[in-house]
Amino acid sequence: MLVEWKTIQLLAPEAILVLAASAIFLAGAFTRNRAWWALCAIISYFAASAVLSGQHFSAAHLGVLSGPIVIDPMSLGFRWLGLLVGFIFTLTAARLADEDLASEYFGCLMLVAAGIMITASANELVLLFLGLELISIPTYVLLFLGRRDRASGEATMKYFFLSILSSALLLYGFSLLYGLGKTTLITGTAAIPGIRDSIAALSPTAPLAPLASLALVLVIAGLGFKLTIAPLQFYAPDVYQGTTSANAGLLAVAPKIAAIVGLLRLVIVAMPPVAEFAWQLALVLAILTMTIGNVCALWQRNVRRLMAYSSIAHGGYLLIGLATAAAATAATQGAYRGGITAMLFYVFVYALATMGTFAALAYLSSSRRDLNDVDELAGLGRSQPLVAGALAIFMFSLAGLPPLAGFWGKFNLFASAVEFATSAPSRLALWFAILAIAGALNAAIAAAYYLRIVAVMYFQNEKQPHLPAGGATARFAAVLCAALVIAVGAWPGGTLDIAIQSESTLRPQSRTVQSAHPADDAAPNPAATARPQLVQAGSD
Repeated sequence: MLVEWKTIQLLAPEAILVLAASAIFLAGAFTRNRAWWALCAIISYFAASAVLSGQHFSAAHLGVLSGPIVIDPMSLGFRWLGLLVGFIFTLTAARLADEDLASEYFGCLMLVAAGIMITASANELVLLFLGLELISIPTYVLLFLGRRDRASGEATMKYFFLSILSSALLLYGFSLLYGLGKTTLITGTAAIPGIRDSIAALSPTAPLAPLASLALVLVIAGLGFKLTIAPLQFYAPDVYQGTTSANAGLLAVAPKIAAIVGLLRLVIVAMPPVAEFAWQLALVLAILTMTIGNVCALWQRNVRRLMAYSSIAHGGYLLIGLATAAAATAATQGAYRGGITAMLFYVFVYALATMGTFAALAYLSSSRRDLNDVDELAGLGRSQPLVAGALAIFMFSLAGLPPLAGFWGKFNLFASAVEFATSAPSRLALWFAILAIAGALNAAIAAAYYLRIVAVMYFQNEKQPHLPAGGATARFAAVLCAALVIAVGAWPGGTLDIAIQSESTLRPQSRTVQSAHPADDAAPNPAATARPQLVQAGSD
């Protein structure tokens, strides 16, 4: 497949970040100035934002397909989120990054942000894997650079080897999809069918048909590692505890965003014929993951380890939306909507609260020692009222208390399962009622350890003076995230509208293809009604 110029133009924001990161890597060999490299990274994010905002697409052009990438509401939203992730963690680590290795640290952060953006727009298996690895490989370096001691090295090696295993499983799943689809394109056009069309054309009695279910298992296993779902979650507590607060926050956010994009593109868009098996698998994993994460978090004293189990639990919550979306595809041919919208909204509000939490923890830490025990937060409400207030907002949001953004996230997830249960066939209604009840019970369990952190900050006496060394930029990052959590909670409609539009464009059953070549329209393809509404930018 030849890459056309239009594709390169659409990837201009990602190209800016990659080129800027390369320049920082090179220049860092000649000069060492942590503040200078942080400023260069921030300027690069604003430059990429300016280019991205200049890519105006009217409603008719949302869904531009150019070779291996697709520009739709979901990709645009996650590209903005990728820039925000890079910006927030650059502010968080601006004071704490090693002076001698600051250029490498901030350059790797930019590559992670670029990887999130590429993953969000990928419409092709090779580019999707490239985006995922552009997140994983710099993360290995970031884990090592965070704090060069024995615990950090152990965390790095654990994450490295297990991440390699997950990549191998994912590649095996991709190879099966390629063998079934005869192409690496996820969504095709009337002229060039994609994997979805080829799998849909397979007869259930065909010899290769069972490979679709095997491909689904391998894809969920590979992406489930990044989403920290059971039974692939076991690495997270040790890795989060062994690394710095900034790196733990990055691990809690960036891989999850990429995993959600990959699951939606591959499970919902590319493999609707195996949706029946997909919802059953997602439902079991959701209940198991939520329960393990929340119950284990109750006994944790190390704050990063506690947040690791929190991250596991939120991976389970996100699977509620996937199970609902897959079941709707299997039972009602995609007529029901809500699961995808709930997933997209939830991952956004989760990212805001989690980034803010780790930014606040980084502010309270130093380059030599991170804040470790929950009891070290005692008295923070009096000694650091601004940061304590921000942390309280994040804990309330993660617990799902109104009127913050996390409440609307959990409400939409649980409501999607309940609404589907009330309208689904009887064989499905009971399962999704159980799923909604399990989610509500887990949310109640989670409130215990989130509120414990708030209680420690405001109702326990200070045991030792708080001497934060994370710098004003980390505090600003925490306050900015707190303001966004409050704003989204007060006005959730704007974010929900983007999530609803994303679900509308991801549901292939409700759209038809618009071809850029009139000759293609003269001979309609029977599978055309099953393809998304895409405008092909040009021939490849």
